[in-house]
Order: sequence, then structure tokens, then C-alpha cells
Amino acid sequence: MNTFKFLNIFILFYISLGNAQVNIIPRPMEVKIGDDFYMLNNKTCIVADKLSINQANYLASILEKAFDKKPSIKQKGSGIILKINPAMESILGKEGYNLKSNKKYILIEAASNTGLFYGIQSLRQLLPSDFEFLKDSEKKVFIPEVEITDKPRFVWRSFMLDESRHFKGTEVVKNLLDEMALLKMNVFHWHLTDDQGWRIEIKKYPNLTKVGSYRADTQLSRKSEERYGYPHEGFYTQEEIKEIISYAEERQILIVPEIEMPGHAMAAIASYPWLGILGTSNKVPQIFGKLDDSFNIADPKVYEFLTDVLEEVFELFPGKVVHIGGDEVMFDVWKNSEIIQNKIKEEGLTSPADLQIFFTNQMSSFIENNNHRMMGWNEILGVNVHEWQEDSDIEVKQKLAESTIVHFWKGNVDLINEAVTNGYDIVNSLHSMTYLDYNYDNLPLSKAYSFDPIPEGVDKKYTNKILGIGCQMWSEWIPSVKQMNNQIFPRIAAYAEVGWTTHTNKNYEVFIKSLNEYKKRWEFLGIEYHTDFK
Repeated sequence: MNTFKFLNIFILFYISLGNAQVNIIPRPMEVKIGDDFYMLNNKTCIVADKLSINQANYLASILEKAFDKKPSIKQKGSGIILKINPAMESILGKEGYNLKSNKKYILIEAASNTGLFYGIQSLRQLLPSDFEFLKDSEKKVFIPEVEITDKPRFVWRSFMLDESRHFKGTEVVKNLLDEMALLKMNVFHWHLTDDQGWRIEIKKYPNLTKVGSYRADTQLSRKSEERYGYPHEGFYTQEEIKEIISYAEERQILIVPEIEMPGHAMAAIASYPWLGILGTSNKVPQIFGKLDDSFNIADPKVYEFLTDVLEEVFELFPGKVVHIGGDEVMFDVWKNSEIIQNKIKEEGLTSPADLQIFFTNQMSSFIENNNHRMMGWNEILGVNVHEWQEDSDIEVKQKLAESTIVHFWKGNVDLINEAVTNGYDIVNSLHSMTYLDYNYDNLPLSKAYSFDPIPEGVDKKYTNKILGIGCQMWSEWIPSVKQMNNQIFPRIAAYAEVGWTTHTNKNYEVFIKSLNEYKKRWEFLGIEYHTDFK
């Protein structure tokens, strides 16, 4: 062996050793380092059976990038062994795994394919940052002797992309799913409809994309009359969505679509003006903010429209959770609408706020009866609605399905306590801590990392009702992928660790050391991240 190759192997060994100590994000539950190492090269085999073959194929595709040669997959022997052991579920759950490496083999063992997948992500982070980006059939990588025992703190670790305001497209979404996967994030919350654009094909109502996906121009900045000077458009066909769903499933990611109702509906109303209370525009709005019109929920035809849309969504997405939004309804128009006022009286209600609760109850029942779970921003509880519109003389009782997930974004711990004591599950996305469109002065990396989805003041007996965390990339003022990436990265890594790593095991200094190595992957991918890690 020549001196250069010896030095190369020596360096790779110590890089790998450092990775095992500090460079896995999110930080595992337990890591033990030994004195030996496993040599990975182009002759390394993957050992798998029919239960783990999908993950074996996935790992093979990763190794092929590095060695320019696809490794063989065998049922017996040594190498990288992928083993499903259902008995492990009682200890590490469905998403946990054990990863063990020594001189003879690497073993990743889990109760499910999901656990194996996450073990593979940790293995990837034990390798040098350039491993998957520089092909070399002759290279050898020394992976330190290590034993990792790991499982997530929360079952819900979500990233949301708003594509209504600015459409990004299939390639961008797939790239984001790849980044989520390596960070062990498991829910892609897809905000597909809003005032400024409808991005999902609904076959029964073709104008939703024919009209609703096109915006003639776009407001340049807050409270500005200036425009970009060019149109914005785009939507996903159902076939394209199926392709993205399949891609996400391979990466153990659930897609939760959001179809906003009854507010944030003006792109739909532009497509079919009869959907709105005002229905005065057949063009998608160019401005952002809280807009006047909303679905006319007093009209039976509008209710039928919404259930028709949801039925196509149920059919398209294999996941059982559907987000209905439910936030920021503007009630001034409802006060002055004869049909809305008549509906309020007909149902024995006294205010627009009560009518929204009545409507939310209807949607909840419909979704539940179709074997799905409704999710919505915390206004679905009626609490914030009444804060905005306090003219109700009666209390409308919530009749949300017990399976409802409340997506908390604003308010105090009393609202969370009310939800969990009433039996509802919570995803905590407190805006001041998780909104990725916020600038780094207001939400620096350290603040993002400090977030705890279980706030002080929640009774310990209800903490299991908090499913986890969501971080949100709202895109009103983020038109380009370059800008979007700068807002997402590196904060998404912090949120991944918030969702996965136990509270007592979190350490910001260790996280930053890991991130300084991890960021090299983003550099290889051309992701322009925010560089001020504070």
C-alpha cells in the first residue's frame, strides 16, 4: 500500500471515530465506544431476509453512491446485518433500534422496518461527510466499534411546507424529504390550499387548479403596494402527489395534507365564486394577510363541495390524518351576511363564532365517519375564536371527535391543559418557537433548540397526550428555494433533536459540535444554510 492511501485510510478512521462520539443528529439515547473498528469497502455485503429486504435495497443504494458499485445482498454471512426482531418493540417501540459494530460485522436490529431505517440513518452519520458524494471504488472507511441504543422521545416530529403562497415543485419536496429522513423526522405537513393558491388537483372540481393555482402577481413586502411584476403558478396532479407519497413512504414519512376551511379559502372562491359569502372575485388574491371572504358554510352546496374535496383527499393519501386549518376566520363579513345570520338563528346560535364551532363539529364527524382523524389549528377548540369575537350569549359545546388532533400555535398553557383534559392529542407548534419564516434575530438557533413541546404547567398525567413537535415553513415572503433553505437550515436540525432526543440528554454544545460536521453534507448538496450558529 502506498503512503498516500495509508494516510487516507488513517484519516478516515479518525473522522469516523469522531462522528460516533459527537456527530449524530438527533443525539441518540445511549452510545458506547469500543477500541476496535469495522472496515467498510466495496466488498462489504448486506445481510437481510424478506422482512428487511426493502431497507437492504435502500442501504445498497446509499453504498452504491460511494463505491460506484452496488453491494450484494445475502441471506446469511457477515457484513452489514439488518434484522427485524418484533420482541424489541416492548423496549424500544416501533421506531427504536440497536446499532452495533465490531471488527467482524455491523448489526442494525429493530422491531420494524421504520426502526431499521433510523438505524441506517445513524450509520450514515458515522461515515465521513463526503462519503456519499465522492465515488471511489477503492476507498476504505473504518467505522469505530460502537453500540447505540436509541428511540425517539415523541412519535410526531413534523416539518410543514406552505406551498400555497409559493409553489416549489416535486424536486424541492423530495429534497426536503431526504433531509427530514436523515434527521429522523417522520411527518411532512403539506399546506396545499390557502387564499393565494390551490395546489392539489381535485378531479371533480377542475377549476380549483385551472383558476386557483394561478396568481397574476404577488405583493412584494408587508403593507406594500409594490408587486413582483410577474405571475406565480403551479399545482400537483394526483399522479405527482402519488409519486411524492411513495417517495415519503420509502423514507418512513407520513404526509398530512392541509385543506384550509372555513377561512383562508379565496383561491377556491376565485375558482368557484358561489363558494364564498361575498364571492366577488374570480381572481386569486395578490396580497397576503387575513382576507375578508371565506367559505359560505350556511350553503348546503358548499358543505357538499368540502366533503367532495375531502373524499378525494382520503382516497389519495394513505395516511389517516387530515388537517383542516380552521384559523383566522374574519367575522365582520359573517355579521353582515343575511344567509349567515339566518343560519345562526336556524341552528339556535347567537354569533359567527358559534357557527364556526358548529361547522367544525360537522367536519369532525364527517372525517371520523370516514375512518380518518381531523387535525386543526387550536381555533378548532373555539377558544381563540371567542377571544376575537366575544358577542356570544351562549356556550356552544364542542363535539369534536375524540381522535381529533389539536395543532397548538398560539396561546398559553391553559389552552393546552383544556385540550388534553378533554381527551384531545396535541402537536405543539408554538409560533414564537417554531415558525421558520421568523428571522434569526427573533428565533435564533439556540432558541429553536431550547423548545420543549411539553410546557411547564401541564399535568404529568397528561404529557402522553402531547404527540410531539411541528416546525413550519410559511412562505408568504419566501419566494425562492435559496431563501427557503436559509430559513430552514440549520434550524430544522435543532427541531429534529427536540423531537427525538430525551430532554435530559440534550446538550447545545454537543449539538453545535455535531452540526459543524453535519453542515458539510448541506455544502455538498448545495444547500445555502444560515451560517450564524447562535
